[in-house]
Amino acid sequence: MSRKHLMAACALAGTLGIALLPRVASAQLSAQAAWSTQLRNQYRVVTDITYVTANNYDVKLDVYTPQEGAGPHPTVLYFHGGGWVRGSKESSVLYFLPYLEMGWAVVNVEYRLGPVSLAPAAVEDCLCALRWVIRNAKEYGFDTNKIVLTGNSAGGHLALTTGMLPPSEGLDRQCPGTEDLQVAAIVDWYGITDVAELLDGPNQKSYAVEWLGSLPNRREIAERVSPLKYVRAGLPPVLMIQGDADPTVPYTQSLRLRDALAKAGVRNELVTVPGGKHGGFSGPEMVRIYGRIQEFLRAAGLAPTQSSALR
Repeated sequence: MSRKHLMAACALAGTLGIALLPRVASAQLSAQAAWSTQLRNQYRVVTDITYVTANNYDVKLDVYTPQEGAGPHPTVLYFHGGGWVRGSKESSVLYFLPYLEMGWAVVNVEYRLGPVSLAPAAVEDCLCALRWVIRNAKEYGFDTNKIVLTGNSAGGHLALTTGMLPPSEGLDRQCPGTEDLQVAAIVDWYGITDVAELLDGPNQKSYAVEWLGSLPNRREIAERVSPLKYVRAGLPPVLMIQGDADPTVPYTQSLRLRDALAKAGVRNELVTVPGGKHGGFSGPEMVRIYGRIQEFLRAAGLAPTQSSALR
């Protein structure tokens, strides 16, 4: 594990131990702290793997795989937030640390941001990342029957589109290979579900306007990358998490997705944080949310591979 990734992981583990558990005697480590001291020995980390090259830009990902057991391992793909125009995979390590604690493999995905390529480039890249995971499953011990997509904000949107877009849209044409892009579940943290709604009117958001730029067909593209367009029977189960006072992504977008999925017969759940903003939820709320995530994963046949100290 690289020094920067290890320091970030240990920082979060220490924070969780202080925020979520009672204080213990100085000679006794909390469950999280004890786990964090062993993290380096428990995971193999390979960073900056180029999974696709587009517009002369090498798009990269990082892989975290458990050292114990030959696998295959349940695997989560994490997509960072930042309104599709900023953010980085390196700054997002703390978001997926609970999956490492559960013994999962993790793939931390970079994608082309707006300043490099406008929409729908980020969506295309994330589809390629999923294809890369499927094609390289044997080498890294990924269980292709137990792939979960997750992300925050714009990353939540990308988790949804990656798991919901049908092949007929053709947005995976630049991805090497022909494997079907199937996933077992999606965990969406306050992701955008209707991009077109954010371009104009009372819910206009600058990040969406920036991502679409001045493309002459920007509304058509916005609709093409909106998860709400692709709700249909047969989708993987979807868990949504959002605060009902979110100023960045309208909470109504999660409500609309919930209702549409239910109408289509897709198993789903919306975890609402009362008074919650755009992330930054309290320690007790995060414990509650991850409890729901674990129950959701178990119901989907994706039980954690080890007992979680975050319960």
